[in-house]
Amino acid sequence: MEEKIKELAELKEIVARLRQQKKRIVFTNGCFDLIHVGHVRSLAKAKALGDVLIVGVNSDSSVRQLKGEKRPIMSQDERVELLSYLEMIDYLVIFNETTSSCLLRELKPDVYVKGGDYTLSTLPEWSVVKDYGGEVELVPVVNGCSTSEIIKKIKGL
Repeated sequence: MEEKIKELAELKEIVARLRQQKKRIVFTNGCFDLIHVGHVRSLAKAKALGDVLIVGVNSDSSVRQLKGEKRPIMSQDERVELLSYLEMIDYLVIFNETTSSCLLRELKPDVYVKGGDYTLSTLPEWSVVKDYGGEVELVPVVNGCSTSEIIKKIKGL
């Protein structure tokens, strides 16, 4: 499934072709460290909002910045490989920043999807999406289902 994993430059060319075909492009992003049912449900909802789903995956260094020195549990290569096997994902891209604002500025997806644990006022990328005229969709989160909670359960065993 390596054909799904792209560098930003190549992905920009793909997005340009998709726009010519009038495809509705959806983008979401995350760390995806220990992939769980909450991730899969969110990705399925994201895919349902358009024709093509692009997923940005935080690099190992950005996960450390966001989650601490002991994370990620799984390397960025392992995380994107696992995600590449999910049917609903069309393309994947790894990014080094702590937010996906740079990717959103470059790709300008029609819809940006994040979990309902955010609001528009707490979503760092909101102003970028608003500036280029995109939509933001907040999808419900699965309560009690997060990588951090899974790690806590494992430590408690």
